[in-house]
Amino acid sequence: MIAYVTVGADDLDAARAFYCAVLPALGYGLSEGPEGLSFALPPGEGPQALPDFYVKPTFDGCPASAGNGAMVAFEARDQAQVRRLHAAGLAAGGQDEGAPGFRAAYGPRFYVGYLRDPQGNKLALFSSNPADPARDG
Repeated sequence: MIAYVTVGADDLDAARAFYCAVLPALGYGLSEGPEGLSFALPPGEGPQALPDFYVKPTFDGCPASAGNGAMVAFEARDQAQVRRLHAAGLAAGGQDEGAPGFRAAYGPRFYVGYLRDPQGNKLALFSSNPADPARDG
C-alpha cells in the first residue's frame, strides 16, 4: 500500500496556488510546516489508509526536477470535475499535458486530463465512472 507521494518544488508559493486550486475539491486538506506542504484526505473507516501528498523543497538543496516518466493520478468524482479541476490547474499556473477526454488506449470508460504543476511534475485527473450523469461522449 502506498503511504505517501512527494514531489519537489523550488517555489512553494506557486506550488501552493496550483495544488490549492485542485486538491481541496478532491477532499484533501492542507497543512504547512517548515518542510513544505502536506495534503491529506480525512481518515477513512477500516484499515486501508489513503496516501498523503507532499510538496517539499529538495533535501539536498539542489533544484527540484520532475521525474521523467513519473506521474501522480488523482481520481475525480466525475468527468465534469475532471474538466473543472483541469481548468483550475491551468488558471493557477499549471501547463496542459493533455486536455480532458477519453483515451482509446485506456478503454471506453477512462476519462482523463493531464497537467504539469509549476515545477513540471506531471499529474493526471481521471474518472472512470460508467454511470456518470455528466458523461462526455
